[in-house]
Amino acid sequence: MADDDTILETRQLTKEFKGFVAVKDVDLMVRRGTIHALIGPNGAGKTTCFNLLTHFLTPTRGQIFYKGREITGSRPAAIARMGLVRSFQISAVFPNLTVLENVRVALQRKSGHSFDFWRSRRVLDTLTERAETLIEAVGLVEFVHAPAGELPYGRKRALEIATTLALDPEMMLLDEPTAGMTHEDVERISALIRKVAANRTVLMVEHNLSVVSTLSDHITVLARGEILAQGNYATVSKHPKVIEAYLGQPHA
Repeated sequence: MADDDTILETRQLTKEFKGFVAVKDVDLMVRRGTIHALIGPNGAGKTTCFNLLTHFLTPTRGQIFYKGREITGSRPAAIARMGLVRSFQISAVFPNLTVLENVRVALQRKSGHSFDFWRSRRVLDTLTERAETLIEAVGLVEFVHAPAGELPYGRKRALEIATTLALDPEMMLLDEPTAGMTHEDVERISALIRKVAANRTVLMVEHNLSVVSTLSDHITVLARGEILAQGNYATVSKHPKVIEAYLGQPHA
């Protein structure tokens, strides 16, 4: 049973697709103020789990609780308003807008006026100071007036995190935040995740085990839709079934 330190909990969370069980009886507990990693080989059910938590998919059965309140069946937008935000929900989807403009649009969404492009410049300018603070926080000051579509890949992910932070989430879900990045970008985004996690909870799906070992307080390993092991990196990395299912795969 969850206690007050638990911010997110699932009980017997299950998702079936026409007889195929993608996620089976997952009991997940994420503690407040931690970085919790969800790992496993391809096809383990990690992304399906994320989609269930934010209700982009509806569970076949099971329950989801956020801050002690059951959110099973809630709409994705309602879950986001509660403070549980998945990064791609408000990522930089406006490639022709600048970094500053993208973050201001995200801040408008926080105030309930997500796509009011016709609002006066005076109203938008009130958001500029907050937007600039977020842009500085994610290390994009030198790109503030650059079109989002022209940013290097790693910088786009930093912008995505900035637009997520614009919603002032209590808990962030990051889906493979370092996928496809250079070593330099991985280090930059890892440092950024650690920074933004200082006063919030982070749940992330991540394939890069170096990132997982460096950042994570707690790890849940999935295989074939079921929890294989849980614990810190030292614990799960020595688990025989984890070594067989995941860590033993050099290109997992």
